[in-house]
Amino acid sequence: MKTLAAITAALALAGCAASPTPPPPAPLRIFAAGSLTGALTAMAKAYTAQTGQPVVTEFGPAGLMRERIEAGDLPDLFASANMAHPQKLADAGQATPPMVFLRNRLCASALPGSGLTTANVFDRLMDPKVGLGTSTPGADPGGDYAYALFAKAERSRPGARALLEGKAQQLVGGRNNPPVPAGQGAMAYWFSVGRVHLTLGYCSGRQTTPDPAWLKVELPPELAIRVDYGLSVLTKTGRKDDAAWRFANFLMGTQAQAIAAQYGFTPVAAVSPPN
Repeated sequence: MKTLAAITAALALAGCAASPTPPPPAPLRIFAAGSLTGALTAMAKAYTAQTGQPVVTEFGPAGLMRERIEAGDLPDLFASANMAHPQKLADAGQATPPMVFLRNRLCASALPGSGLTTANVFDRLMDPKVGLGTSTPGADPGGDYAYALFAKAERSRPGARALLEGKAQQLVGGRNNPPVPAGQGAMAYWFSVGRVHLTLGYCSGRQTTPDPAWLKVELPPELAIRVDYGLSVLTKTGRKDDAAWRFANFLMGTQAQAIAAQYGFTPVAAVSPPN
């Protein structure tokens, strides 16, 4: 006859065997600006390693990402290179009001050996012989920031805005940019064929070390543009947990902000999600 202790132990083992294995957490889907590709990929990897929460990222021009959300494709978080796109979603009730979670700035890039410097970049921009490439305003905040620079240049040199807007070539970040040969980066190709000699884009990079293929210089104070990145949690995804807020809080925290700094972003103060 089995003792009471043996029966109790057998029942406990049976209960353990019958307990279902908890399902893995559903992956978080993140839509993010293309300029965040390196930094956010590294931040997501660190988060998954710590928590076991899978994170799936998609990168592209923030304006086009916003349009996908408006059309019904709902990620859990949206990280934009400006505040306007997530704010538009918030105004429509599709997302929380955006938080500034990183900062950046605009830089000018040219080929090594071009002699481009912070001191001469304004003159180079104004030179009619210097081809200028930008991203596409509306679709990509990088283009909007470039055109904000043109407006700012007008304050220092009357006529600069019209000249710069007239020569700017919108070569990336939109739906209808000029085609490039398969397998080639757009800006690299346009430089190689002499169509552009200088571009305006973010000072951050997709790697933690500068790309030796490009000379990137800071803009002088009269042209400097600050870039705020907005982070919103989507409100109609159907998730029943607070996983999106936990990841958002991680992105605002010390570890993630330090990772972003390695890619050239400027960290901001950490915040906590609402109760």
